[in-house]
Amino acid sequence: MTIKRKEWQMKKIIAALALVVAASQSGTANAAETPQQGGTLNVALGSDTPVIDPSITGFSVTALIARNVVDSLVGQAADNQFTPWLAESWQVNSNHTDYVFHLRKDVTFSDGTKLDAEAVKYNLQRILDPKTTSSYAKSLLGPIKTLTTPDAYTLVIHYDLPFAPLLQGLSLPYLGIQSPTYLQNTVNTSNTVVGSGPFILKSFVKGSGSQLTRRADYHWGPGYAKHSGPAYLEAINFKYLPESSVRLGALVSGQIQAIDAVPPVNAQSVKNNPTLQVETKEDPGVNRLLYLNTSQGPFQDQRVRQAFLRASDPASAVKVAFFGTLKVADNVLGPQTLYYDHSIAALWGFDLNKANQLLDQAGWQEKDAAGIRTKQGKKLTVHFVYDPTSVESADITLFQAIQFQVKKAGFDLQLDPVDSGVFSARTVNNDYDIVSNFYVRAEPDILRTVFHSDYIPPKGSNFSHVSALDDKLKLAVGAPDEQRKQLYGEVQRQIIDQAYVVPLYVPAYQLGISKNVHDISWATNAKPNFYDVWLSH
Repeated sequence: MTIKRKEWQMKKIIAALALVVAASQSGTANAAETPQQGGTLNVALGSDTPVIDPSITGFSVTALIARNVVDSLVGQAADNQFTPWLAESWQVNSNHTDYVFHLRKDVTFSDGTKLDAEAVKYNLQRILDPKTTSSYAKSLLGPIKTLTTPDAYTLVIHYDLPFAPLLQGLSLPYLGIQSPTYLQNTVNTSNTVVGSGPFILKSFVKGSGSQLTRRADYHWGPGYAKHSGPAYLEAINFKYLPESSVRLGALVSGQIQAIDAVPPVNAQSVKNNPTLQVETKEDPGVNRLLYLNTSQGPFQDQRVRQAFLRASDPASAVKVAFFGTLKVADNVLGPQTLYYDHSIAALWGFDLNKANQLLDQAGWQEKDAAGIRTKQGKKLTVHFVYDPTSVESADITLFQAIQFQVKKAGFDLQLDPVDSGVFSARTVNNDYDIVSNFYVRAEPDILRTVFHSDYIPPKGSNFSHVSALDDKLKLAVGAPDEQRKQLYGEVQRQIIDQAYVVPLYVPAYQLGISKNVHDISWATNAKPNFYDVWLSH
């Protein structure tokens, strides 16, 4: 399989000609539709990230910001086709064990370092190095055997076993290529990034936001973009505004041109505002879940996990928290994910009677005066640990609704809000019963990242401490399409059957924007792309 840049250039030319013909036929050659240079796009974010280096975090906010600073070897278009980017062409052998990438020869990082095969190799080796703690980025690369550079602009990635998801992983910002000169001379990269992208990171301050400025000499945009020269925007400012009312007020007043996490209760009013609009992109990948820790505490007992699953009523909780703006999850994967199995929905659902039966069978038969179940004098208490800065206010409302629901079955669900450092420490020390997150990826290999024993904390995000799925997840990585579909279907079924998680909702990126913001496109990780964006003045 060989992909070349000129094939995509031809597709762009054909599309452009079609637009010209359409405009001439309709007589709508409007000057306002011509992209304008300049201006600063101010974007308010409802959640924060403790780290801006995309290689060492799985935070979606990091991906949103860093996408503007780092380029990828390949792009992935809205139709899921892979496009040239830093690699102008590539070949993949039939069993997905050898990937050969031919790099562009005209790319430089913003610090002046030239991009070549050694630079890319250094980035990937850094991610693979355990000392870098690149758990999510490392999982996207899979079990690489060797990295070689036959010449200055050719990189070969070899696997002993087939690894089919590589191209999709390489298209994500988490595997974006950074300057090796910068990396080699920077002890702590958590607050800075130096890439070859259309913008340069001027500053990042945790709890405040990021400032990006346009790179004037950029001319190697991804194959899916509308243009390839410098970005139209002069700058992008990402501001962390956790209070939804403050974000919304800033958008309505014009201080901000775009906000994420449109407050659910205000979504319709934003849509009705003649100067604003709401664009929504449903996420692929792992839904917002509650991970039940199977390695310690009450959730070691499958019956207790199943009881918690049955005592939860996500449909009503999501409706209360999100006012109908998001879909309730019926599976561990979202519907936009490859090999999502819609039949899983029939395996579970809210059933308080079933929950009570399961808890009785598990020996939690007594209740105290508050209605909390006890066994041998011990309460059925479970601790839900979360970082308030990494979730939206509506998520906290959702968690509180679940807390109220499961109490009816006798669970004492304690919500433990902590800062990011304490959250990390508690998950590493296995000091929790429940945590929650979601992962955005169109490739079902995301299940390996979240449920393979290689990624049990502190090595990754297998917060349920599952090992029973290892064989299927490993086999599915390189299996033929039909077998992959079957294996991932079995994995989805087993996750729900064993109650490793409680699915809550299908995440969606809800962007409220001013109507003077034009040409926002969407990446396959359901994040807005700002490279083609321009402002009408």
